[in-house]
Amino acid sequence: MKWLVALLMMSAMWQGAAASEEIASSPTLSRIASAGEIAIGHRTSEVPFSYLVNDQPTGYAIELCRNVIEGLEATLGLSDLKITYVPVTPANRFILVRNGDVDIECGVTTNTPERRRQAAFSYPHFLTATRYVSLADQHMDSLQDLAGRSVVSTTGTINIAQLNELNRTEGLNISVMLSRNHEEAFEMVASGQASAFVMDEILLAGLVSSAADPAAFHISQATLSSAEPYGLMMPPDDPVFVELVNEELRNIYQSDTIHTLYEKWFLQPLPPDNRVLNLPLAPALAAIFANPEQYIE
Repeated sequence: MKWLVALLMMSAMWQGAAASEEIASSPTLSRIASAGEIAIGHRTSEVPFSYLVNDQPTGYAIELCRNVIEGLEATLGLSDLKITYVPVTPANRFILVRNGDVDIECGVTTNTPERRRQAAFSYPHFLTATRYVSLADQHMDSLQDLAGRSVVSTTGTINIAQLNELNRTEGLNISVMLSRNHEEAFEMVASGQASAFVMDEILLAGLVSSAADPAAFHISQATLSSAEPYGLMMPPDDPVFVELVNEELRNIYQSDTIHTLYEKWFLQPLPPDNRVLNLPLAPALAAIFANPEQYIE
């Protein structure tokens, strides 16, 4: 029995030393360990990923990040980390992550080659394509239906670039308008200031579902992009932190946890008003959950 106790003590010491080495080799983890807190970047109205209920951040991406943080605490012996929530916008999210004001952004940031020059990304946690929403009585559904119209999108998003590229290559003579946030853009469509709002289809679905009359709006079948991945965004040049976050995500994805989270946020009534998105798990996303290593950029 004594040899077993000694072996367990040696194993614990080795694990502690390994954890200390990982912390020391990661600027992000060193900062987290020193401060005893981790800063989560969150959105205020990105249903169902990251939004506020009674002024508290909630949503699929937020809950996923909390599970990751619990895993990091256990793996690295960083017990009782304080979570600080930092609101971010499409315009400032990359700056806050690069500056260290945010350790991990838990929202709806699309992982693209251009953005990987500014930040690091985790394994995908969702896939979505770009579409547009319009008033149903306008009977718009194709990309050609946007020709000669005023079309809005949110500043700081890749959707702006996609809209401008479509306008240029197809010669559609679209008047491109910019909004400060998604709610403003959606209201511009509702009020007739813009004919359409170009954005990620899942975010459009959330906005439509929360409208007073969801039937008044139509999300196009036509897409401006293929399905693209959302990832948790982290500071650049810290591969140790990225790998540890991905390890925790791998554990979550290969357990029942991810399916419980997905069902909660995409198939069940959402707080605070019990809207239901009713979005079953897509086969492409299920394949990523089953084997996240397949998707490495």
